[in-house]
Amino acid sequence: MLILDVLSPLLLLSILLPGYGCRAADIPEDTTSEFSVRLYQRLQAAGGQDNIIFSPLSVAVALGMVELGARGASLEEIRQAVGFSHLLPGVEFSLLQNLTAALLDDDSHYVIRFANSLFLQEGVTFNPEFLHLMKKYFRADVETVDFSESSAVAEQINKWVENHTDSKIRALLSADDFSSVTRLTLVNAVYFRGSWKNQFRPENTRTFSFSRDDGSEVQTLMMYQQGDFYYGEFSDGSQEAGGVYQVLEMPYEGEDMSMMIVLPRQEVPLASLEPIIKAPLLEEWANNVKRQKVEVYLPRFKVEQKIDLKDTLQELGIKNIFTNNADLSAMTDVEDLYIGKAVQKAYLEVTEEGAEGAVGSGMIALTRTLVLYPQVMADHPFFFIIRNRRTGSILFMGRVMTPEIIDPNDHDFDSM
Repeated sequence: MLILDVLSPLLLLSILLPGYGCRAADIPEDTTSEFSVRLYQRLQAAGGQDNIIFSPLSVAVALGMVELGARGASLEEIRQAVGFSHLLPGVEFSLLQNLTAALLDDDSHYVIRFANSLFLQEGVTFNPEFLHLMKKYFRADVETVDFSESSAVAEQINKWVENHTDSKIRALLSADDFSSVTRLTLVNAVYFRGSWKNQFRPENTRTFSFSRDDGSEVQTLMMYQQGDFYYGEFSDGSQEAGGVYQVLEMPYEGEDMSMMIVLPRQEVPLASLEPIIKAPLLEEWANNVKRQKVEVYLPRFKVEQKIDLKDTLQELGIKNIFTNNADLSAMTDVEDLYIGKAVQKAYLEVTEEGAEGAVGSGMIALTRTLVLYPQVMADHPFFFIIRNRRTGSILFMGRVMTPEIIDPNDHDFDSM
Protein backbone atom coordinates (compact mmCIF):
# COMPACT_ATOMS: atom_id res chain seq x y z
CA MET A 1 0.00 0.00 0.00
CA LEU A 2 1.24 3.46 -0.87
CA ILE A 3 1.98 5.43 2.29
CA LEU A 4 2.07 9.21 1.80
CA ASP A 5 4.08 11.45 4.06
CA VAL A 6 2.66 14.63 2.53
CA LEU A 7 -0.77 16.17 2.88
CA SER A 8 -3.05 15.00 0.06
CA PRO A 9 -5.65 17.59 -0.94
CA LEU A 10 -8.94 16.39 -2.38
CA LEU A 11 -10.22 18.66 -5.12
CA LEU A 12 -14.01 18.98 -5.00
CA LEU A 13 -15.59 20.50 -8.07
CA SER A 14 -19.29 21.20 -8.52
CA ILE A 15 -20.07 22.52 -11.97
CA LEU A 16 -23.53 23.81 -12.73
CA LEU A 17 -25.33 24.74 -15.87
CA PRO A 18 -28.89 25.67 -14.93
CA GLY A 19 -31.90 25.79 -17.29
CA TYR A 20 -35.65 25.38 -17.96
CA GLY A 21 -38.25 22.94 -16.66
CA CYS A 22 -38.42 19.35 -15.51
CA ARG A 23 -40.54 16.76 -13.82
CA ALA A 24 -40.45 15.16 -10.37
CA ALA A 25 -41.45 11.76 -9.07
CA ASP A 26 -43.30 11.15 -5.83
CA ILE A 27 -40.32 11.39 -3.51
CA PRO A 28 -39.67 12.70 -0.01
CA GLU A 29 -39.63 16.45 0.47
CA ASP A 30 -36.21 18.05 0.22
CA THR A 31 -34.83 19.04 3.63
CA THR A 32 -32.01 21.31 2.48
CA SER A 33 -33.95 24.59 2.04
CA GLU A 34 -32.43 26.21 5.11
CA PHE A 35 -28.94 25.27 3.90
CA SER A 36 -29.79 26.80 0.51
CA VAL A 37 -30.85 30.09 2.08
CA ARG A 38 -27.80 30.22 4.35
CA LEU A 39 -25.55 29.69 1.33
CA TYR A 40 -27.28 32.55 -0.45
CA GLN A 41 -26.94 34.88 2.53
CA ARG A 42 -23.19 34.22 2.64
CA LEU A 43 -22.79 34.86 -1.07
CA GLN A 44 -24.94 37.98 -0.81
CA ALA A 45 -22.83 39.35 2.04
CA ALA A 46 -19.68 39.00 -0.06
CA GLY A 47 -21.21 39.88 -3.41
CA GLY A 48 -21.57 43.66 -3.29
CA GLN A 49 -23.69 44.72 -6.27
CA ASP A 50 -22.96 41.58 -8.31
CA ASN A 51 -25.44 39.13 -9.81
CA ILE A 52 -25.63 35.78 -8.00
CA ILE A 53 -26.38 32.36 -9.49
CA PHE A 54 -25.73 28.95 -7.91
CA SER A 55 -27.33 25.54 -7.48
CA PRO A 56 -28.11 24.50 -3.89
CA LEU A 57 -28.97 20.97 -5.06
CA SER A 58 -25.65 20.68 -6.87
CA VAL A 59 -23.75 21.73 -3.73
CA ALA A 60 -25.74 19.24 -1.63
CA VAL A 61 -24.95 16.41 -4.07
CA ALA A 62 -21.24 17.28 -4.11
CA LEU A 63 -21.17 17.30 -0.31
CA GLY A 64 -23.10 14.02 -0.31
CA MET A 65 -20.35 12.44 -2.38
CA VAL A 66 -17.77 13.64 0.16
CA GLU A 67 -19.96 12.48 3.04
CA LEU A 68 -19.92 8.93 1.66
CA GLY A 69 -16.20 8.83 2.38
CA ALA A 70 -16.24 10.77 5.64
CA ARG A 71 -16.22 9.59 9.24
CA GLY A 72 -16.32 11.16 12.70
CA ALA A 73 -16.42 14.95 12.98
CA SER A 74 -15.99 15.34 9.21
CA LEU A 75 -19.19 13.37 8.66
CA GLU A 76 -21.21 15.08 11.39
CA GLU A 77 -20.32 18.61 10.25
CA ILE A 78 -21.70 17.92 6.78
CA ARG A 79 -24.87 16.29 8.13
CA GLN A 80 -25.48 19.18 10.53
CA ALA A 81 -24.84 21.97 8.03
CA VAL A 82 -26.79 20.55 5.09
CA GLY A 83 -29.80 19.62 7.22
CA PHE A 84 -29.51 15.84 7.51
CA SER A 85 -28.85 15.52 11.24
CA HIS A 86 -32.51 14.68 11.99
CA LEU A 87 -32.39 11.74 9.54
CA LEU A 88 -31.15 8.27 10.36
CA PRO A 89 -27.53 7.88 9.23
CA GLY A 90 -27.35 7.05 5.54
CA VAL A 91 -30.94 8.04 4.69
CA GLU A 92 -29.68 11.25 3.07
CA PHE A 93 -27.99 9.30 0.30
CA SER A 94 -31.27 7.75 -0.80
CA LEU A 95 -32.89 11.19 -0.53
CA LEU A 96 -30.29 12.77 -2.82
CA GLN A 97 -30.51 9.78 -5.16
CA ASN A 98 -34.28 10.18 -5.44
CA LEU A 99 -34.15 13.95 -5.86
CA THR A 100 -31.72 13.68 -8.76
CA ALA A 101 -33.39 10.61 -10.28
CA ALA A 102 -36.67 12.55 -10.39
CA LEU A 103 -34.99 15.07 -12.67
CA LEU A 104 -33.89 12.38 -15.11
CA ASP A 105 -37.37 11.11 -15.99
CA ASP A 106 -37.87 11.09 -19.73
CA ASP A 107 -39.99 14.03 -20.76
CA SER A 108 -40.33 15.87 -24.05
CA HIS A 109 -40.72 19.18 -22.21
CA TYR A 110 -37.10 19.57 -21.13
CA VAL A 111 -33.51 18.43 -21.45
CA ILE A 112 -31.59 17.62 -18.29
CA ARG A 113 -28.29 15.91 -17.64
CA PHE A 114 -27.03 15.20 -14.15
CA ALA A 115 -23.57 13.63 -14.18
CA ASN A 116 -20.99 12.78 -11.52
CA SER A 117 -17.44 11.56 -11.93
CA LEU A 118 -14.50 10.46 -9.79
CA PHE A 119 -10.97 11.03 -10.98
CA LEU A 120 -8.59 8.90 -8.86
CA GLN A 121 -4.82 9.01 -8.56
CA GLU A 122 -3.40 5.93 -10.23
CA GLY A 123 -1.48 3.66 -7.87
CA VAL A 124 -3.58 4.61 -4.81
CA THR A 125 -5.93 1.95 -3.44
CA PHE A 126 -9.47 3.22 -2.78
CA ASN A 127 -12.09 1.46 -0.66
CA PRO A 128 -14.19 -0.78 -2.97
CA GLU A 129 -17.29 -0.14 -0.84
CA PHE A 130 -16.88 3.63 -1.24
CA LEU A 131 -16.61 3.25 -5.02
CA HIS A 132 -19.62 0.91 -5.06
CA LEU A 133 -21.77 3.37 -3.10
CA MET A 134 -20.67 6.27 -5.30
CA LYS A 135 -21.98 4.38 -8.32
CA LYS A 136 -25.12 3.25 -6.52
CA TYR A 137 -26.25 6.61 -5.16
CA PHE A 138 -24.67 9.08 -7.58
CA ARG A 139 -24.11 7.01 -10.77
CA ALA A 140 -20.53 8.25 -10.69
CA ASP A 141 -18.10 7.37 -13.47
CA VAL A 142 -14.64 6.39 -12.20
CA GLU A 143 -11.40 7.16 -14.03
CA THR A 144 -7.76 6.95 -12.95
CA VAL A 145 -5.32 9.75 -13.78
CA ASP A 146 -1.86 10.93 -12.80
CA PHE A 147 -2.34 14.28 -11.06
CA SER A 148 1.38 15.03 -11.36
CA GLU A 149 0.61 15.49 -15.07
CA SER A 150 -1.47 18.51 -14.12
CA SER A 151 -1.94 20.01 -17.59
CA ALA A 152 -3.16 16.74 -19.07
CA VAL A 153 -5.52 16.13 -16.14
CA ALA A 154 -6.97 19.65 -16.38
CA GLU A 155 -7.59 19.13 -20.10
CA GLN A 156 -9.24 15.75 -19.49
CA ILE A 157 -11.59 17.02 -16.78
CA ASN A 158 -12.42 20.19 -18.72
CA LYS A 159 -13.40 18.03 -21.67
CA TRP A 160 -15.62 15.91 -19.42
CA VAL A 161 -17.32 19.07 -18.14
CA GLU A 162 -17.85 20.41 -21.68
CA ASN A 163 -19.41 17.12 -22.77
CA HIS A 164 -21.90 17.18 -19.89
CA THR A 165 -22.86 20.87 -20.16
CA ASP A 166 -23.52 21.15 -23.89
CA SER A 167 -20.16 22.99 -24.15
CA LYS A 168 -21.52 25.94 -22.15
CA ILE A 169 -18.78 25.66 -19.51
CA ARG A 170 -15.27 25.60 -20.90
CA ALA A 171 -11.76 25.72 -19.45
CA LEU A 172 -13.05 25.47 -15.89
CA LEU A 173 -9.76 24.19 -14.50
CA SER A 174 -6.11 24.89 -15.07
CA ALA A 175 -2.93 22.97 -14.35
CA ASP A 176 -2.51 25.09 -11.20
CA ASP A 177 -5.53 23.35 -9.66
CA PHE A 178 -3.61 20.07 -9.40
CA SER A 179 -0.30 18.90 -8.02
CA SER A 180 1.59 15.72 -7.23
CA VAL A 181 -0.21 15.50 -3.86
CA THR A 182 -3.76 15.61 -5.30
CA ARG A 183 -5.35 12.21 -4.82
CA LEU A 184 -9.00 12.53 -5.79
CA THR A 185 -11.24 14.89 -7.74
CA LEU A 186 -15.03 14.77 -7.55
CA VAL A 187 -16.94 16.50 -10.33
CA ASN A 188 -20.69 17.18 -10.39
CA ALA A 189 -22.12 18.59 -13.65
CA VAL A 190 -25.71 19.66 -14.21
CA TYR A 191 -27.23 20.73 -17.52
CA PHE A 192 -30.85 21.87 -17.49
CA ARG A 193 -32.83 23.42 -20.34
CA GLY A 194 -36.55 23.86 -20.86
CA SER A 195 -39.33 26.11 -22.05
CA TRP A 196 -41.82 28.40 -20.38
CA LYS A 197 -45.33 27.02 -20.27
CA ASN A 198 -46.39 30.46 -21.50
CA GLN A 199 -43.67 31.72 -23.83
CA PHE A 200 -42.97 35.37 -24.53
CA ARG A 201 -43.55 36.55 -28.10
CA PRO A 202 -40.27 37.98 -29.51
CA GLU A 203 -42.12 40.76 -31.34
CA ASN A 204 -43.22 42.17 -27.96
CA THR A 205 -39.64 42.58 -26.71
CA ARG A 206 -38.53 46.24 -26.45
CA THR A 207 -35.58 48.22 -25.16
CA PHE A 208 -36.13 49.38 -21.59
CA SER A 209 -34.35 51.20 -18.78
CA PHE A 210 -33.30 49.04 -15.82
CA SER A 211 -32.67 50.97 -12.58
CA ARG A 212 -29.82 49.55 -10.50
CA ASP A 213 -29.67 49.92 -6.74
CA ASP A 214 -26.74 52.36 -6.97
CA GLY A 215 -29.00 54.81 -8.78
CA SER A 216 -27.60 54.25 -12.27
CA GLU A 217 -29.64 53.07 -15.24
CA VAL A 218 -28.78 50.69 -18.09
CA GLN A 219 -30.59 49.81 -21.30
CA THR A 220 -31.77 46.21 -21.65
CA LEU A 221 -34.18 44.11 -23.70
CA MET A 222 -37.50 43.71 -21.89
CA MET A 223 -39.85 40.84 -22.74
CA TYR A 224 -43.60 41.22 -22.23
CA GLN A 225 -46.67 39.04 -21.97
CA GLN A 226 -50.05 38.90 -20.31
CA GLY A 227 -50.97 35.46 -19.01
CA ASP A 228 -52.13 33.26 -16.16
CA PHE A 229 -49.48 32.88 -13.45
CA TYR A 230 -49.28 32.36 -9.69
CA TYR A 231 -49.10 35.74 -7.97
CA GLY A 232 -49.22 37.23 -4.49
CA GLU A 233 -48.39 40.34 -2.50
CA PHE A 234 -46.66 39.91 0.86
CA SER A 235 -45.49 42.02 3.76
CA ASP A 236 -43.09 41.24 6.60
CA GLY A 237 -45.24 43.36 8.95
CA SER A 238 -42.60 46.07 9.23
CA GLN A 239 -40.61 48.43 7.06
CA GLU A 240 -37.51 46.19 7.10
CA ALA A 241 -38.26 44.90 3.63
CA GLY A 242 -39.81 48.15 2.45
CA GLY A 243 -43.37 47.08 3.26
CA VAL A 244 -45.31 45.16 0.61
CA TYR A 245 -43.37 43.19 -2.01
CA GLN A 246 -44.51 40.99 -4.91
CA VAL A 247 -44.03 37.30 -5.66
CA LEU A 248 -44.62 35.82 -9.11
CA GLU A 249 -44.35 32.11 -9.93
CA MET A 250 -43.95 31.18 -13.60
CA PRO A 251 -44.17 27.46 -14.46
CA TYR A 252 -42.12 25.69 -17.09
CA GLU A 253 -43.57 23.09 -19.46
CA GLY A 254 -44.95 20.20 -17.42
CA GLU A 255 -45.55 22.52 -14.43
CA ASP A 256 -43.47 20.45 -12.01
CA MET A 257 -40.75 23.10 -12.22
CA SER A 258 -41.22 26.82 -11.84
CA MET A 259 -39.32 30.04 -11.42
CA MET A 260 -40.31 32.20 -8.47
CA ILE A 261 -39.56 35.93 -8.73
CA VAL A 262 -39.41 38.10 -5.61
CA LEU A 263 -38.78 41.84 -5.49
CA PRO A 264 -39.51 44.93 -3.44
CA ARG A 265 -41.11 48.13 -4.68
CA GLN A 266 -39.01 49.99 -7.20
CA GLU A 267 -37.76 52.58 -4.73
CA VAL A 268 -36.65 49.92 -2.21
CA PRO A 269 -33.16 48.37 -2.68
CA LEU A 270 -33.07 44.58 -2.92
CA ALA A 271 -30.66 44.61 0.03
CA SER A 272 -33.60 45.68 2.21
CA LEU A 273 -35.55 42.56 1.25
CA GLU A 274 -32.76 39.95 1.33
CA PRO A 275 -32.37 39.73 5.14
CA ILE A 276 -35.93 38.45 5.62
CA ILE A 277 -35.49 35.50 3.23
CA LYS A 278 -35.68 32.26 5.23
CA ALA A 279 -36.62 28.68 4.38
CA PRO A 280 -40.13 28.87 5.94
CA LEU A 281 -40.79 32.02 3.93
CA LEU A 282 -40.04 30.18 0.69
CA GLU A 283 -42.80 27.72 1.56
CA GLU A 284 -45.14 30.54 2.56
CA TRP A 285 -44.70 32.12 -0.84
CA ALA A 286 -45.26 28.82 -2.64
CA ASN A 287 -48.38 27.99 -0.62
CA ASN A 288 -50.04 31.39 -0.89
CA VAL A 289 -49.59 32.60 -4.45
CA LYS A 290 -52.85 32.32 -6.38
CA ARG A 291 -53.37 31.69 -10.09
CA GLN A 292 -54.57 34.80 -11.88
CA LYS A 293 -53.96 36.92 -14.95
CA VAL A 294 -50.80 39.02 -14.67
CA GLU A 295 -48.92 41.42 -16.94
CA VAL A 296 -45.23 40.46 -16.89
CA TYR A 297 -42.24 42.55 -17.97
CA LEU A 298 -39.08 40.42 -17.70
CA PRO A 299 -35.61 41.33 -19.00
CA ARG A 300 -33.58 39.02 -21.18
CA PHE A 301 -30.36 38.34 -19.31
CA LYS A 302 -27.28 36.16 -19.18
CA VAL A 303 -25.26 35.43 -16.03
CA GLU A 304 -22.19 33.27 -15.48
CA GLN A 305 -20.50 32.95 -12.10
CA LYS A 306 -17.72 30.87 -10.64
CA ILE A 307 -17.90 30.50 -6.87
CA ASP A 308 -15.13 29.36 -4.55
CA LEU A 309 -17.19 27.47 -2.00
CA LYS A 310 -14.40 26.65 0.44
CA ASP A 311 -14.63 29.78 2.59
CA THR A 312 -18.44 29.84 2.36
CA LEU A 313 -18.83 26.23 3.51
CA GLN A 314 -16.40 26.81 6.36
CA GLU A 315 -18.53 29.77 7.50
CA LEU A 316 -21.54 27.44 7.51
CA GLY A 317 -19.77 25.01 9.84
CA ILE A 318 -18.20 22.57 7.37
CA LYS A 319 -14.59 23.07 8.46
CA ASN A 320 -13.02 19.74 9.31
CA ILE A 321 -12.85 18.36 5.77
CA PHE A 322 -10.67 21.29 4.68
CA THR A 323 -8.00 20.71 7.33
CA ASN A 324 -5.36 18.07 8.02
CA ASN A 325 -7.71 16.79 10.75
CA ALA A 326 -10.15 15.60 8.07
CA ASP A 327 -11.35 12.02 8.44
CA LEU A 328 -12.02 10.68 4.94
CA SER A 329 -10.95 7.18 5.86
CA ALA A 330 -13.99 5.57 4.21
CA MET A 331 -12.51 6.57 0.84
CA THR A 332 -9.00 5.17 1.25
CA ASP A 333 -6.47 4.15 3.87
CA VAL A 334 -4.22 6.99 2.69
CA GLU A 335 -3.66 9.29 5.64
CA ASP A 336 -3.90 13.07 5.65
CA LEU A 337 -6.50 13.19 2.88
CA TYR A 338 -8.45 16.44 2.94
CA ILE A 339 -10.40 18.70 0.59
CA GLY A 340 -8.21 21.35 -0.98
CA LYS A 341 -10.74 23.07 -3.24
CA ALA A 342 -14.50 23.46 -3.62
CA VAL A 343 -15.78 25.22 -6.74
CA GLN A 344 -19.09 25.72 -8.49
CA LYS A 345 -19.64 27.40 -11.84
CA ALA A 346 -23.08 28.38 -13.05
CA TYR A 347 -24.33 29.64 -16.40
CA LEU A 348 -27.72 31.27 -16.92
CA GLU A 349 -29.41 32.64 -20.01
CA VAL A 350 -33.03 33.78 -20.15
CA THR A 351 -34.88 34.30 -23.42
CA GLU A 352 -38.44 34.47 -24.75
CA GLU A 353 -38.59 30.67 -25.12
CA GLY A 354 -37.22 29.80 -21.69
CA ALA A 355 -33.88 29.61 -19.92
CA GLU A 356 -30.58 27.82 -19.95
CA GLY A 357 -29.79 28.29 -16.31
CA ALA A 358 -31.98 30.13 -13.87
CA VAL A 359 -34.21 33.08 -14.47
CA GLY A 360 -35.61 35.95 -12.42
CA SER A 361 -37.73 39.07 -12.75
CA GLY A 362 -38.68 42.03 -10.65
CA MET A 363 -41.71 44.22 -10.35
CA ILE A 364 -43.02 47.60 -9.28
CA ALA A 365 -46.25 48.42 -7.45
CA LEU A 366 -48.28 50.60 -9.81
CA THR A 367 -51.51 52.48 -9.42
CA ARG A 368 -54.30 49.98 -9.96
CA THR A 369 -56.84 52.48 -11.25
CA LEU A 370 -55.23 52.30 -14.72
CA VAL A 371 -54.27 48.60 -14.69
CA LEU A 372 -56.73 45.77 -15.29
CA TYR A 373 -54.43 43.09 -13.83
CA PRO A 374 -51.50 42.96 -11.42
CA GLN A 375 -48.40 44.21 -13.20
CA VAL A 376 -44.95 42.75 -12.61
CA MET A 377 -42.30 45.15 -13.90
CA ALA A 378 -38.79 43.66 -13.71
CA ASP A 379 -37.00 46.94 -14.24
CA HIS A 380 -35.00 46.86 -10.99
CA PRO A 381 -33.05 44.21 -8.98
CA PHE A 382 -34.85 41.01 -7.97
CA PHE A 383 -34.33 37.68 -6.18
CA PHE A 384 -35.30 34.34 -7.78
CA ILE A 385 -35.40 30.60 -7.24
CA ILE A 386 -36.12 27.69 -9.56
CA ARG A 387 -37.67 24.87 -7.59
CA ASN A 388 -39.45 21.57 -7.96
CA ARG A 389 -43.02 22.33 -6.99
CA ARG A 390 -43.69 18.76 -5.77
CA THR A 391 -40.61 18.22 -3.60
CA GLY A 392 -39.55 21.76 -2.70
CA SER A 393 -36.05 21.01 -4.01
CA ILE A 394 -34.24 24.20 -5.05
CA LEU A 395 -32.24 23.73 -8.23
CA PHE A 396 -31.16 27.33 -8.60
CA MET A 397 -31.12 30.44 -6.46
CA GLY A 398 -29.81 33.90 -7.12
CA ARG A 399 -30.44 37.53 -7.89
CA VAL A 400 -30.23 39.87 -10.86
CA MET A 401 -28.66 43.22 -10.01
CA THR A 402 -27.84 44.03 -13.65
CA PRO A 403 -29.40 42.26 -16.68
CA GLU A 404 -27.75 41.98 -20.08
CA ILE A 405 -26.83 45.51 -21.14
CA ILE A 406 -27.67 46.85 -24.59
CA ASP A 407 -25.30 49.46 -25.99
CA PRO A 408 -27.32 52.35 -27.50
CA ASN A 409 -24.41 52.99 -29.88
CA ASP A 410 -24.63 49.45 -31.30
CA HIS A 411 -25.83 49.45 -34.92
CA ASP A 412 -28.45 46.81 -34.03
CA PHE A 413 -29.88 48.80 -31.13
CA ASP A 414 -32.60 50.61 -33.10
CA SER A 415 -33.79 47.40 -34.76
CA MET A 416 -34.13 45.76 -31.35
